[in-house]
Amino acid sequence: MIKLENVTKKFDGFVALDNVSLEIPKGSAYGLLGSNGAGKSTMLRLLTGVYKADGGVVSIDGIPVYDNAAAKEKLIFISDETAQYSQMTLNRMRKFYKTFYPNFSDEIFTRLHGFLKLPLNKKTSSFSKGMKRQAAVICAIAARPEYLFLDEAFDGLDPTMRIAVKKMMIDAMSNSEMTVVISSHNLKEVEEFCDTVGMLHQGKIIFTRDLSELKGNIHKIQASFDREVTKDDFPELDVLLIENNLGLTYIIAKGDADKDIQAVKDKNPSFCDLIPLSLEEIFIYEMEALGYDKNQLDS
Repeated sequence: MIKLENVTKKFDGFVALDNVSLEIPKGSAYGLLGSNGAGKSTMLRLLTGVYKADGGVVSIDGIPVYDNAAAKEKLIFISDETAQYSQMTLNRMRKFYKTFYPNFSDEIFTRLHGFLKLPLNKKTSSFSKGMKRQAAVICAIAARPEYLFLDEAFDGLDPTMRIAVKKMMIDAMSNSEMTVVISSHNLKEVEEFCDTVGMLHQGKIIFTRDLSELKGNIHKIQASFDREVTKDDFPELDVLLIENNLGLTYIIAKGDADKDIQAVKDKNPSFCDLIPLSLEEIFIYEMEALGYDKNQLDS
């Protein structure tokens, strides 16, 4: 299990993470969401022992991570920067990883390399950004870590390679119960890959939700009434937001969709329908319900 307990990190007085507590169960695919500057990269560097927390405890399987070889043998971090491998070939990267990860599998490396067909003996400085990311993923999965952390996991990959890399990681999780934590501002990619998501905003975890529960627990109902309605008209609903626009009423509510739409129909609208919500819309409504201005979420 990954655990942060009241973790704070500051840079020259700026609070990048503010008293964050979080648990990520083993074997999960966890998506860390947030706008640029929310603190995602800082959190990943704390989780992998690159940074030392100014306060609180960061641990994996009960072992403090920072400056602890026993903990770091369990994990690999693929950052959004690839310059550290620029003077290495892919073959040299393989030898480098084998030095630190005794469970490194040449068979897995060969299979994954055969799938992506990257040059083995060219320096990665000659690779595109996407090819560098592929090389890092090949070595990371072949190392068979218990925990894999990726910062902007699929950045720089074309659509075909995004699918290929996702499949590689999903297969690795299925075969070894590897835990994957990815940071991203791309909700669609997280929705496709992760089973649990957390929202980080201005250095704080706003909420963590099981993705299927999150998507099944919030919905949008479109209806038409002969008058303007408010939340007071629906005391039986957990209403997040009501909008009246051009004769239509949009009700955003949490709870059982069938029961909620029936409650709206009981108010005798001229019509009533359930509208699917994207993950992005769900997060916006959740944030608004917690008092955050949606216009500030990208800041």
